[in-house]
Amino acid sequence: MEAKVSSMPSVFVYSLLLLPFLSQATSSDLSPFRFFKDLQGSKKGDKVEGIHKVRNYLQRFGYLSSTHSKTESQVDGDDHFDDDLESAIQAFQTYYHLKPTGILDAPTAALMSRPRCGVPDNPSVTNNTNSHGHSHLNIGTHFAFFPNNPRWPPGQTHLLYVLDSGSHSEAADAVGKAFGAWAAISKFTFEQTSDPTVANLNISFQIREHGDGSPFDGPGGTIAHAAPPTDGRFHFDGDETWVVGAVANSIDLQTVATHEIGHLLGLAHSSVEAAIMFAYIAPGATKGLNQDDIAGITALYTG
Repeated sequence: MEAKVSSMPSVFVYSLLLLPFLSQATSSDLSPFRFFKDLQGSKKGDKVEGIHKVRNYLQRFGYLSSTHSKTESQVDGDDHFDDDLESAIQAFQTYYHLKPTGILDAPTAALMSRPRCGVPDNPSVTNNTNSHGHSHLNIGTHFAFFPNNPRWPPGQTHLLYVLDSGSHSEAADAVGKAFGAWAAISKFTFEQTSDPTVANLNISFQIREHGDGSPFDGPGGTIAHAAPPTDGRFHFDGDETWVVGAVANSIDLQTVATHEIGHLLGLAHSSVEAAIMFAYIAPGATKGLNQDDIAGITALYTG
């Protein structure tokens, strides 16, 4: 007992010495995606240490097929910027309305560095055509659906959800408001239940543990994910700094909940940055439903 007490002052002093440095660190400094900054400017033909991380990222989020490219072991050890990687970067740039240079240029690296949803994008759905094949270029919408357009059956419009908020007491109100936003512009209604056996939707915070297979990667990387209808699972990354409202270097619960509920209803990612279904979020930002989101949910359930 005495040994523990005597060690505390040195730990306390060490913590005080670290505090100024920790307080100056931003979410981007700590993000698992911070490697993009170091690799910015890489292009085809280069061999750059760490470029395999870009390949893994593009494979993870839907721009590079594992069967089309190298095996996983080759990807992890190969730092050659090849034709496949250039094409995948061009596909990413095209999807997000960036200049399709095929180079990991500053705008591309900046977007890839931002926190994002863990659900892969759907670049096979072009920016001009939705999953039903109907052009929506003229009305400025770029919504998309999951492959094969999964949706809730016509008679199932009242959905029950269970929320395990853990230590995040503010989550219940934020999630409730997020459901309310979708209820206001769709045919769906939502009700919270404490019984997981009857719930259609199951929401919780997931803490990453080493080797547990979690898709989360620490603060500032993938912040949440959700399954399409009718699976009903939705996880927040428990390692993020979650808040309600616009707070610097933090992630707004209601904004992310509204995004992930869109997935639960059948919407995939949109390439419209103002849309709630845009895959990326800036720390300290808040966002609500956009006309693109409303057009998407309307098309999915009336098409």
